[in-house]
Amino acid sequence: MPDVQRVFHTLEPLFDRESRVLILGSFPSVVSRQKSFYYANPTNRFWPVMETLFHETITDRKEFCLRKHIALWDVIESCTIHGSSDSSIRDVKANDIEWLIQNSSVHAVFTTGAKAASLYKKYVSASLDACALPSTSAANAHMRLDDLVKEYDCVRKALEP
Repeated sequence: MPDVQRVFHTLEPLFDRESRVLILGSFPSVVSRQKSFYYANPTNRFWPVMETLFHETITDRKEFCLRKHIALWDVIESCTIHGSSDSSIRDVKANDIEWLIQNSSVHAVFTTGAKAASLYKKYVSASLDACALPSTSAANAHMRLDDLVKEYDCVRKALEP
């Protein structure tokens, strides 16, 4: 793969002290890195899942996450990767997830996709285990939006008082 390169995570974690749930991807896609925001590829169903779960149209993604107490980040700080392909990820350096947990009110961690889940287990040393959720990527085409919403309902429930 000629365009495999070492890439560094350029997105700041989205959270504040009130964040109660942390959702982790593996590493931002090329589109997300270009647009400087999480799940920015229009074919990714993360935001439609959130809109359906919370019964609202999301016009400001950052404001929505902070208002709902959802933190977003990724497992990986840097890696070698081919494009946006999770299967090509090598030479992983993990983000300091425990730092985010300690600097927020996060009590539940979720990973989006099998790769994020396996990377979390392999590379992250944190006080909270992560619950693996299916990927919202278009590459996970066998999961319909309704199926994803059912799987992600545990995020909404984890935010309940």
